[in-house]
Amino acid sequence: MVIMALDHVRDYFYFGSFLAANPLDIETTTPLLFFTRFISHYCAPIFIFLAGTSAFLYGSNKSKPELFKFLFTRGLWLVFLEIVVNNFIWFFDFNYGFMNFQVIWAIGFSMICLSFLIYLPKPVILFLAIGLIAGHNAFDGVMMEGQSIQSIVWYFLHQPHVLTYDETLKIRVGYPVIPWIGVIALGYLFGTWYQKEFDTCLRRKWLLITGLGSITLFFILRGFNIYGDLVPWLVQESTTKTVYSFFSVTKYPASLLYLCITLGPAMLFLYAFETTKNKLTDFFLVFGRVPLLYYFLHVLVIHSLAIIGILIFGGQWQDMILTAKGPSPNLLNYGYSLVVVYLVWIAVVLFLYPFCNKYMKYKANNKDKWWLSYL
Repeated sequence: MVIMALDHVRDYFYFGSFLAANPLDIETTTPLLFFTRFISHYCAPIFIFLAGTSAFLYGSNKSKPELFKFLFTRGLWLVFLEIVVNNFIWFFDFNYGFMNFQVIWAIGFSMICLSFLIYLPKPVILFLAIGLIAGHNAFDGVMMEGQSIQSIVWYFLHQPHVLTYDETLKIRVGYPVIPWIGVIALGYLFGTWYQKEFDTCLRRKWLLITGLGSITLFFILRGFNIYGDLVPWLVQESTTKTVYSFFSVTKYPASLLYLCITLGPAMLFLYAFETTKNKLTDFFLVFGRVPLLYYFLHVLVIHSLAIIGILIFGGQWQDMILTAKGPSPNLLNYGYSLVVVYLVWIAVVLFLYPFCNKYMKYKANNKDKWWLSYL
């Protein structure tokens, strides 16, 4: 949750971010910029994976129809929030000229799919999850064009695309959902390792095996460039650039290699820190217990701070209203250094902590209020 805020601060504050400059571009990036973007790759996979785990644990003392209802309605709710709330706080455009389907949409739609998958036997769910994660790259060569029904469906399933309608409406599909459905289903099965009766030593053993196994698979497949990512790596004129190329895996849609190098280390992290509890972990735990509130608040605060910043330096606040026409020409020379990005990131996290902490305690003391599970 905290690392995610760093990436979003970069979106609004780093020089060149409104020029659609790719921070992973091996010709223009720097080690710190590359790291700043790459570390955020861990956010979405872990969000969606653990959303599945949470669903399993939530449903452990519920009937299947009760779990189905919760997942289906919560999924619809998240899709609604993506379209209505998230698009507004990202762009501040009352006309909703630019609609972006991002991670909230992916979680919501994946939850809807999971609500049906829970009725299947666990081995079947595992087979489908692995098939979606490992097999979808076989369709990387299937590219659709235009705005037919078939094309639009494919965009939402596998091929990132921007749909333009008379330059007054743009719809960007940033998170095609095929691999994410597999991730949430795999996370659902992962929940069995965290049942009370599951042996702790056995769980840590499997966390270590799956973590190391995923990372090993990444290096084998990536090393041979044989399968698993849309863009192969290439040896460059310098070692640094070669490293950039090797680790520049595809997030949209989430490739097999992208998921291996993100979920694998996540398993090792859980293995290493399962019993760790101190003031620092308590601090981070607050954000994890109120993820939806934190997500919307942090985007709202970051966007608002960007407006304040541009006013302080003599710009126009209207330039931070992002529409279907694209960024204002005035933003071509806008932006700050990575030092400023990191300082703003820390300030945003510290500013949001008391609000999230208060809401966390409110939720804990009002578990009888069913609607809180949707917020």
